[in-house]
Formats: sequence, C-alpha cells, structure tokens
Amino acid sequence: MATWGKASAGLFLVMAIAALAYGGAQWDGVKQYGLSPLILAILIGAVVGNAVPRLGQGNFRYGLSLAQRHFLRSGVALYGFNLSFQQIVQVGATGILIDLSMVASTLLAGWYIGHRLLRMDGETVLLASAGSAICGAAAVVATAPMLRVDARLVADKSAVAVASVVVFGSLAMFVYPLIYAWMGDGYFDFGIYVGSTVHEVAQVVAIGSALGEELVRHAVIAKMIRVMLLVPFLLIVGWFVTGRNKTGQRAPVAIPWFAVCFVAIAGVNSLSLLPESIVVLLRLSGALLLTGAMAALGIDTNLARMRQAGVKPLLLGAGLFLHLVLVGGFVNWLAA
Repeated sequence: MATWGKASAGLFLVMAIAALAYGGAQWDGVKQYGLSPLILAILIGAVVGNAVPRLGQGNFRYGLSLAQRHFLRSGVALYGFNLSFQQIVQVGATGILIDLSMVASTLLAGWYIGHRLLRMDGETVLLASAGSAICGAAAVVATAPMLRVDARLVADKSAVAVASVVVFGSLAMFVYPLIYAWMGDGYFDFGIYVGSTVHEVAQVVAIGSALGEELVRHAVIAKMIRVMLLVPFLLIVGWFVTGRNKTGQRAPVAIPWFAVCFVAIAGVNSLSLLPESIVVLLRLSGALLLTGAMAALGIDTNLARMRQAGVKPLLLGAGLFLHLVLVGGFVNWLAA
C-alpha cells in the first residue's frame, strides 16, 4: 500500500495520457496518417512535461520511473499475442530471409552512417537504427533499458530516436503509394516490400490498406516477423553492452526476460490455448502498458536537450530511410 501510494500520482498521470493517446489513435483522421498510440503518447507526454515541468518531479517521479521500467517490459511481453508462428509460415522462407536481410543491413547502415560518418554517440545511433530496422517506437523503448546510461539521458536519446522514426515513417506513407503507382506489383510482392521496410506497424497497416486487402495481409505478416526479430537483437545488445569485470572476465549477459516472454507468448498464441475474448483483452492490456511507458518517456523528454542533438539524428534517419526504400527494393527484387 505504501508503494502504491508513492507511485499513484505518477501512474495516474501516465495512464491518463495513455488513455487519451489510445483513444485518439482510433479516430479515422489520425489513422490515415499512421500515428500509433505509442507515438501520440510520447508527443502528448512531451507537451505536458515541458509545459508543466513539475509533473516530472516530486510526487510524480516514482510512478514515472515505475512505468518506464515495468510497463515497458510487461507491454513488450504481451505484444506476443499479436503474432503467431502460422503467420510466419504464410510468408515462407523467402519472406523471412528478406526480413533478416533488411534488419541486419539497416543496423549496419545505421552504425556506418551514424558512428563513422556523422560521429554521433553510440546510444542514439543504436536506438535510431533499432527503430528503423525493427518496429519503430516500440523497438526504441524496448532497447533503451538495455543501455547502461542515466535514466534522464536515456529519455532524451530515446525521444530523439522516436522523432526520427516519426518523421521518416510518416514520409513513407506518401512515398510508398507513389512507388506502387509507378512500379505496381509485377517486380516483387509489394506487400512484403512494405512490411520489410516501413518503420511502424500502424504505418504498414495504413499504407497496405490504401493499396489492397491482399497486399495489407502480406505487409502485416512481414512486419510482425520483423517485430519478432526484436528478441535476438536485444540478446545481442545485452552481450555487447555487458562489459568485463575487474578480473578481465566478461560479466553475465543481461538477458531481456521480457523479450523471451514475448516469444513464449507468441507460442501460446499460435496454439490457440486461450479464448479469443481473453486474447483480445490481453492485447489491449499490452497496448495500454506500452502506451503508458511512452507517455512516461515523453514527460521526461527535455526539448532543450533534444535541440542540442542538432540535425545529425535527422540525417541519420534520412540515410536509413533511403536504405530501406532503395536497398529494400533491391533485396525484394532479388528474392522474387
């Protein structure tokens, strides 16, 4: 009870913003722009946190920290109810190889552009690259806890990475229909192309829905396979981030158990062990928890420190966007 009393103010604020963001994302006018509840939550949180800075301090602090840690992990785990192994089978080995190629190549491109060319800090490069390569804002917030950096600093870096995802993911919603109008689907499965290269799940749905029912089905399946690749990615990040102890031996790898639970839950979902009504409720719970985590992250986002990041994150995002569009098209053409 004492812990609940300490956390209640911050948690109430977070869930209020999460409810507002989730409700707002259901409007048709918002859906057509591919704005997910996660993106709306961090935007609303940032506005509230910067307009009323005391909401990120004092009695609100403990609840915000709790939401950033536990809401995030629980939400990622429950996200497994959006995926089944049957979906993976539907796109076949070719679709899986395309997704693997695009995730790996985008992460490498992010490292080269951000670290070697732009000389950016490793944390921001990693977060922005993960968002572009895997599943947008959800990948950014899932990767953030793996970094051994001060919580406030992580919030700022995460917000910069999410901003990059929002800008170029939104641009994708205008670019891909133009590409489809020019090329059609005669060169490769355009749905898999969309799912293997567009940032956010909501953006994939918005683009696919505008281009046809069959196309959106393939696009969403390809995208969800990319989401599943978040698990091995986090394990690899845990390995590299974990340093060596004073004896020179590598310390135990920080295993992201929430990501392992994500795979386990996807397995349970594949077996259809739970009633559909329960699954729908768990999906909603996971979505609200992730949205709450993004709201807490937004409240902690300091726009003044974000401005200090300058134009480099946008240049990195632009480079990754071009990689996804051009190299993604080439990879899909080769695999067709």
